[in-house]
Amino acid sequence: MANRKKEVYKPKPMTEGKRNLIQGLLQEYDIQSAEDIQDALKDLLSGTIQDMLETEMDDHLGYDRYERSGEPNYRNGMKSKTVRSKYGEFQVDVPQDRQSSFEPQILPKRQKDISSIDDKIISMYAKGMTTRQISETIEDIYGFEVSEGMVSDITDKLLPRIEEWQNRPLSPVYPIVFIDAVHFSVRDDGVIRKLAAYVVLGMNEDGMKEVLSIVVGENESSKYWLSVLNSLKNRGVQDILILCSDGLTGIKDAISTAFPKTEQQRCIVHMVRNTLKYVANKDMKAFAKDLKTIYTAADEETARKQLESVTEKWSAQYPSAMNRWHENWDAISPIFKFSKEVRTAFYTTNAIESLNSCYRRLNKQRSVFPSSQALMKALYLGTFEIAKKWTMPIRNWGKVRGELETISVSNPAIRQFYLPGNHISYKFRKKIPDKVHLSVSPPSLQYLSTYTWYFHH
Repeated sequence: MANRKKEVYKPKPMTEGKRNLIQGLLQEYDIQSAEDIQDALKDLLSGTIQDMLETEMDDHLGYDRYERSGEPNYRNGMKSKTVRSKYGEFQVDVPQDRQSSFEPQILPKRQKDISSIDDKIISMYAKGMTTRQISETIEDIYGFEVSEGMVSDITDKLLPRIEEWQNRPLSPVYPIVFIDAVHFSVRDDGVIRKLAAYVVLGMNEDGMKEVLSIVVGENESSKYWLSVLNSLKNRGVQDILILCSDGLTGIKDAISTAFPKTEQQRCIVHMVRNTLKYVANKDMKAFAKDLKTIYTAADEETARKQLESVTEKWSAQYPSAMNRWHENWDAISPIFKFSKEVRTAFYTTNAIESLNSCYRRLNKQRSVFPSSQALMKALYLGTFEIAKKWTMPIRNWGKVRGELETISVSNPAIRQFYLPGNHISYKFRKKIPDKVHLSVSPPSLQYLSTYTWYFHH
């Protein structure tokens, strides 16, 4: 989502009529300060709306205010109404008719705000402000009170949009997907509990980041993660080439079930951190240096040799330190299929951790969220604030994509349907639903991965 620069109003050329009007306003309102200008504008706005309401009533009845008429419907007094504007609060007298059939257009019934205050409140909420802070800010800026309840009611209007966003269709293919969890304190029936926001971040075929899903829940399990991954499938995701995560409980089994052909990559940074937990401070630097020889190795065979070497060197002092490396080697080793430059795209969860750090800033203003619903609203709005900065693909995406395509083509399951230089696949294109967009030459990652799905279902 591009970060659009806010347009600055450019004054129209000064005319003689405008000069006379300004001079008249200066004299009429005795303007001495910017605050006086604000008050004058508020007065002019209220007066303009009042006159327009009167004109609308004349049109509705078919005769002017002071005309006599034999029509059954006629004016029936006024009803005062407090209106909020970007210049502050003011009162207008809305004309009434005997039959109560008058529907003003300039200021519709039940509308009390013409300042787009809803958008402003939502914007402040997105930046992490609490309902109390928003209420106080609105009063400071505009001079009228907005209760905390009103702020909650306005942000509650987001709930249908959040549900729609959570169920929106997704692309058939995501070359890389990251999954991680962020924990927040949430009040539930008067009890403060820790809840996790499980974030799924995808890299699309253009190398652009895209938050696919945010789910607020309590416990991690294979069953839980399977439901999250199946929801992605239900929304149109047919193939994920690489899924990178920390050691989330049950994630490994869930991936194998939902996307059996997906490469599972364990975050190397987390592996290193978890290993160093077992190491004394005096040995950490040397131990970390030895670990680096494993995950920066040229190929898997060399990496295995380094793994054994590091294990042998430190096992006497730290017998438990390297156990997880041996136990999770199948989820660590996919990185060795790629060049060192490309590995950085997915061998850590840095992409999603950067996202999560933005989510954690929400806690700076709110130590405790009043409900899981309030947390979800904040995460949803925060996502769009963050996404404004995602204007470029990830670094070296062209090289990453090219190597992913090479790996995909080397898969025997695909090779029988895709042969370089041979457009056998072209005859099958029409069999795939129209919503799936494929390119034949040059072969795209989406094309290759879609065929992985298509010919196995």
